Amino acid sequence: MAPASIYQQILDPANRPDPYPLYAELRRTPVTREADGTYVVSTYDEVVALLHDPRVSSDPQRHPSATPSEGCQEAPVSFLNLDPPDHDRLRGQAMWCFGPPHSPGRVESLRPWLAEVANGLIDGFFGGNRVDLVDEFSYPLPVTAICHVLGVPREDEPRFHQWADGVVETIDPNTGTFAERRRRRDQIFAETSEYLGTLADAHADRPGDDLISGLLTDPGPHGLMSRADVLSTGVLLLVAGHETTVNLIANGVLTLLRHPDMLERLRHEPDLITPLVEELLRYEPPVQMRTNRSTVADIDLAGTTIPKGAPLALMLAAANRDPRRFPDPDRFDPDRTGNVHVSFNSGIHYCLGAPLARVEAQIALSALARRLVNPRLVTDPPPYRPNPELRGPRHLLIEYDDLAPATGQL
Repeated sequence: MAPASIYQQILDPANRPDPYPLYAELRRTPVTREADGTYVVSTYDEVVALLHDPRVSSDPQRHPSATPSEGCQEAPVSFLNLDPPDHDRLRGQAMWCFGPPHSPGRVESLRPWLAEVANGLIDGFFGGNRVDLVDEFSYPLPVTAICHVLGVPREDEPRFHQWADGVVETIDPNTGTFAERRRRRDQIFAETSEYLGTLADAHADRPGDDLISGLLTDPGPHGLMSRADVLSTGVLLLVAGHETTVNLIANGVLTLLRHPDMLERLRHEPDLITPLVEELLRYEPPVQMRTNRSTVADIDLAGTTIPKGAPLALMLAAANRDPRRFPDPDRFDPDRTGNVHVSFNSGIHYCLGAPLARVEAQIALSALARRLVNPRLVTDPPPYRPNPELRGPRHLLIEYDDLAPATGQL
């Protein structure tokens, strides 16, 4: 049996706690071809070039492993899985109602409410000195936030835990074939769409100040979004819009506890939180790679010709630590300048929810830094989820001496 390639070692759950030495080894050859025909791209300039290249497709129907869905209703296609011009139209409609640049106040106006939710979760820690930050904080905060933005009743939030976990499994390259993962994803999206369809009907009759109501009733410059597209956008934001933020917050707490000097600075320098979150996104990105792209034409890159129809693995986390772009890349440095990471992708598929994810992480990490007295890790490294694409701790047990009271707006 041939030895495992570096890429295969990265996919191995045993290497989830620290894949970064493998990424460094992978970058020695910017473009490599796997035995199954996948082209793995790991250096910053090359990853950015492909993220902006119109010869790269995100449409699963154009993926070389695609097969028709069977046995369930096919999932509505979100703009995340479309190419221009359909992608541009749907993304424009969603952006008009969601936030910057057309509705810049929507996300920023959530800060006081998010601080209240975050402090309420921390208040729940009273009475003990140990907590699982994933289960008790970094998961419920983003779920509550995205449900609030979309207009999902708070009592319905628990439904999305199971759906989200299922979708995350379909993103894991280790879980079955591409076609099998797509069929499972279609099934979950159909279930979620059925729920959102009922919700959309209620919002159409009585619109509120939420995203689903806006998508259904505000035509904007791109026209009204169809009901089917409202459902696909809602599914995308509900499932994908919170899972990455769960990992961002958990990775952030873990990183700060490993760098107590930065935790102490954050307590006394509240303005540090903005560059700190950007550096965290570079240093421990919640999305480590994208494996849903393929080429629609031959592409010459770093001395290699990637043929038409080839599946791609774009290694975002490896690009974020490319020493040609980031000096001393393995050092966590919130004072770093020129921090143009690719953790939210780049180009036309730049993350729609990036403004909300940033605000949630800023609020969450600031609140924890101020209120946890002498926090420390119980286990390091913590247990990780097996998924190599959406990387984060499955649990993050910490101990602390006391809780300080909540003070002021975060």
